[in-house]
Amino acid sequence: MPTPEPSHALAELARAFGVATEYWDWQGNHVIVSAATIAAVLEALGLESSDDAGIARSLAMVADRAWRRTLPPIVVCREGATPWVPVHLPHGETPKVWVLLEDGSRREVRQVDHYVEPRMIDDQRTGEATFEIPADLPLGWHTVNARIGLDSFSTPLVVAPAALALPAPLQQRRAWGLMSQIYSVRSRQSWGLGDLADLGDMMAWAATDLHADFVLVNPLHAAEPVAPMEPSPYLPTSRRFVNPIYIRVEDIPEMGYMSSAERQLLEWHADDARTWNEQDTIDRDLVWSAKVAALRTVFHQPRPSRRERSFTAFCEREGQGLLDFATWCALAEKHGLPWGQWPAELHDPRGPAVEALRDQIAEDVEFYRWLQWVVDEQLGAVQRQAKEAGMSLGVVHDLAVGVHPEGADAWALADALARRVTVGAPPDQYNQLGQDWSQPPWRPDRLEELGYAPYRDMLRAALRHAGGIRIDHVIGLFRLWWVPNGQLPSEGTYVRYDHEALISILALEAHRAGALVIGEDLGVVEPWVRDYLRDRGILGTSILWFENDSEGKPLPAEAYRELCLATVTTHDLPPTAGFLAAEHIDLRHELGLLTRPVELERELADEDRQKVLDMLVDRGLLPPEAQEAEIIEALHRFLSWTPAKLLGVAVPDLAGDHRAMNQPGTDEEYPNWRLPLAGPDGKPVLLEDLITSRWARRLARCVAQR
Repeated sequence: MPTPEPSHALAELARAFGVATEYWDWQGNHVIVSAATIAAVLEALGLESSDDAGIARSLAMVADRAWRRTLPPIVVCREGATPWVPVHLPHGETPKVWVLLEDGSRREVRQVDHYVEPRMIDDQRTGEATFEIPADLPLGWHTVNARIGLDSFSTPLVVAPAALALPAPLQQRRAWGLMSQIYSVRSRQSWGLGDLADLGDMMAWAATDLHADFVLVNPLHAAEPVAPMEPSPYLPTSRRFVNPIYIRVEDIPEMGYMSSAERQLLEWHADDARTWNEQDTIDRDLVWSAKVAALRTVFHQPRPSRRERSFTAFCEREGQGLLDFATWCALAEKHGLPWGQWPAELHDPRGPAVEALRDQIAEDVEFYRWLQWVVDEQLGAVQRQAKEAGMSLGVVHDLAVGVHPEGADAWALADALARRVTVGAPPDQYNQLGQDWSQPPWRPDRLEELGYAPYRDMLRAALRHAGGIRIDHVIGLFRLWWVPNGQLPSEGTYVRYDHEALISILALEAHRAGALVIGEDLGVVEPWVRDYLRDRGILGTSILWFENDSEGKPLPAEAYRELCLATVTTHDLPPTAGFLAAEHIDLRHELGLLTRPVELERELADEDRQKVLDMLVDRGLLPPEAQEAEIIEALHRFLSWTPAKLLGVAVPDLAGDHRAMNQPGTDEEYPNWRLPLAGPDGKPVLLEDLITSRWARRLARCVAQR
């Protein structure tokens, strides 16, 4: 039975809110989005769309929404631009408009001779006056102010770089580094999971012995404070705050104030936890139960005055956002999760019930704020020490696409997130059933109304101790695939965002942090998007296996983009040894994730892989009858022939691992994000083993020497 297409009115309403009514799929087919999907997405945006009368009311609201505001919710422009700002006011009134800069100085704004026909809004004749922002405003977050009679109004003004400049070291040369899931890289001192001290040691080794410039890490975002802890770092409870499971307990200064009995007890505790380094899967719940008990003991130790001042300053800087997050953690400990099953009065973080309960559990709230301070200090130390060791960039953080639907951000920022829909991806070559990531998306309209403050705060936190940031699924800043609840991932549609505002704010915050930005622009990407990102100074992502020319042939090294991070593999594929053996095809077949016969998939994979190997032979990088190790070296050496500004080597390749860290489209069917670093035999490899590995040094030289 054919799927009903949207009516003309429904399609008009969808276009007004950036909801796609059609698209082209990964095989080049033109798809008309069903009326049911469009209506469900519009309902998630707070619009009436279930019948003709509701659609008519929504369209009428759209026509007048800008005129009901005196000033736009926010003004975002590039440095040197002179955008016009409309001011809506009673017809005949004369407004006064000026800009208050971040430094407290004031700039007058001139009115433009631009006539706009007045409108009747709520029985009042309303006019529009137009003002032009000066071209010479400095970069920053400023404020547009307007006075109409005795009434005053204001809105944020963001002046962003036209293009984000590369950090100074990269302007003259390229950089290379490691890509690591840090929880998987354990040392003999780990408590069953790689932590920030392990990251610091790995970075010191990479900087001094391998001459690497950076380490790109998995998202360190916060997870649940109680079991079960979500294993995926890409499904966090909050993208602004950090998972304290990465704290190295022994490195907290207050350990020095523990009594000998307390210290001895903690050492016994740590000795037990270190035995988990021998396990072949990572048990976050086990690790966190041990670590949080130790952390509570340290929390109750006295703090010197200078440390207390530092903690207080951290809490003041992070403000209400940190208080909300810590409150959610304390409530989760008290009432369990999901928070949707808490008493209804606790669903509102600003409600009186939450305020009253926060006072009752004040010590627990303080503990969770303290954890964020400690992990922030340790992150800062890792970045500082990496730069001192000679790294030009240091840590490159990873920003996940969204958050858990029952997480802290979904509770504290509920008004900015859409409900009854989730973020995912349409079907593509590697996930032919599509994907549903179960994450509630930002509402574009509410994000704008909030002046993008939640987005800005998230970026500032990620960039605070970073030489760069990777934006997972950067296409999400342009459009996201929304899947209505109860529908298959293939039955979703795209919703557009104000990419000019989102990218400009990203560029401004990265500029202030002195960091570069890498956009993960894989999958179904509109061609113009890559050009736009390049023009704004955002690096792309080039995975060797996916880089082909218009005829489907492997892209020559010289044809690679300069502004990109070039790698052989990624965390959603097996390490290079596993990919060469087509283990990803076998795994997806076993898990029922293929829509085409497995024989065909293997044949196509073999053809694509052989094209790459033939190219390496033709370029003199590989003998015709090469062994696995020679192929892996040649693939990485090929990257060094490209003009790419960044080269990345996956840590599992340094260890000879074969297993995929993650198989998209699965949950419990595969131990996603729970595999420790291992060797070719599948046995765990510790950081100390990696540091002394001849193979690791040999492979690193393939990209470091060119």
